[in-house]
Amino acid sequence: MQLSRQAFTLFTLNFFDGILTVYWIHNGFATEGNELMANLLDFGYAPFIAIKTAVGALTALTLWRWGNLRLAKYGLNLLLGIYVSLMGVHLLTGLSGFGFISDASISRFAYWADVIIAFVA
Repeated sequence: MQLSRQAFTLFTLNFFDGILTVYWIHNGFATEGNELMANLLDFGYAPFIAIKTAVGALTALTLWRWGNLRLAKYGLNLLLGIYVSLMGVHLLTGLSGFGFISDASISRFAYWADVIIAFVA
């Protein structure tokens, strides 16, 4: 995938992460896991989305601008992997919130996610 397309994809995933986060929080399905962003939510949804989008745009632009560096290419791919995983978390949140999967299933998923993360880290 071209670097500009990857940077745009990163920005788009970041934007949808913000929108979905606000939706889940507003409907009582989830809370914000990032303490800094959770504090920003105290000012309202619009500032949260604005800052989250600005940070995502700055990150994507920075990685695109210095994309000729190996570290930027690796960082962009790492961030894309993280955001694709976050979209999976949003999917599970939605399925759980709308009653399609049980809390026990989420607990089992969280357990295995912790095991995998402990193994990798």
